[in-house]
Amino acid sequence: MTFRIFVLFILSLASLSVFADCPRIISQSPYITHQLDYLGLKQCIVGASRYDSVLKTTDTGGIIDPDIASITALKPDLFITSVWTPEDTFATIKQSVPNSLRLASFQGMAQISDNLVAIAKASNQIEAEQKARDFAPAWQSKIKQVQGNGKKILLLSSCTGQPYSFGNKTWLAELFTAAGFALVDDTQGVRHLSKDRTAAETQALIESLKPDLIFVFTRQVADACALVELPKISQLVVLDGDKFLHPAPVLLEGIDQLIAMQGMWQ
Repeated sequence: MTFRIFVLFILSLASLSVFADCPRIISQSPYITHQLDYLGLKQCIVGASRYDSVLKTTDTGGIIDPDIASITALKPDLFITSVWTPEDTFATIKQSVPNSLRLASFQGMAQISDNLVAIAKASNQIEAEQKARDFAPAWQSKIKQVQGNGKKILLLSSCTGQPYSFGNKTWLAELFTAAGFALVDDTQGVRHLSKDRTAAETQALIESLKPDLIFVFTRQVADACALVELPKISQLVVLDGDKFLHPAPVLLEGIDQLIAMQGMWQ
């Protein structure tokens, strides 16, 4: 065996080893895909929900209505979904895929950290587990650079379509409170606004709560609230929704955006 052939043989073995170490994973929600990406496991995804079509993998249905036949046919090593998947549906999937996770993710930052650790352990990836444990100190350290100065804030998903306001017991409420802001919407969870009367209800909510700042998370950073007349005391701050609307480590990039923009309210 020549030296060149020997080297190629060793490299081929190495590639097989890497492939063997990469579990076949199904991600049933885009935020889970973001979590897998942070852990270095995105390349292991063999199937994903219809909301993750950009991955160009096998479509495994929705979160509430996963395609059990497609999931089973993929023979995944790990199936991951959210608590929005009905328990009985999840139990059926778990019969075929014993290594399955149904994750709570929307009530706080600790849930995100717990998800990362659970995914890393279930995928049997030591390096991923260490990275999972690094997330909590990373966001807690970074958020200290944002000075909210007690400003009263309203967190809106958008001002068009069917917007919603983030209240208490949401990951964004915890994140912005840690930054020193005061949340004015005391709703537990999310307050949904009417799709038919979006402008009127949004304006009424703003007038009743009188926030100093209105943070709007939109994927189209443009005149997000152009149709809503703001009270003189309120200031609109438009943020990149892709960095905030997923309960996942992409929030670290969102915090960077807050740090860069905080001159607007200081």
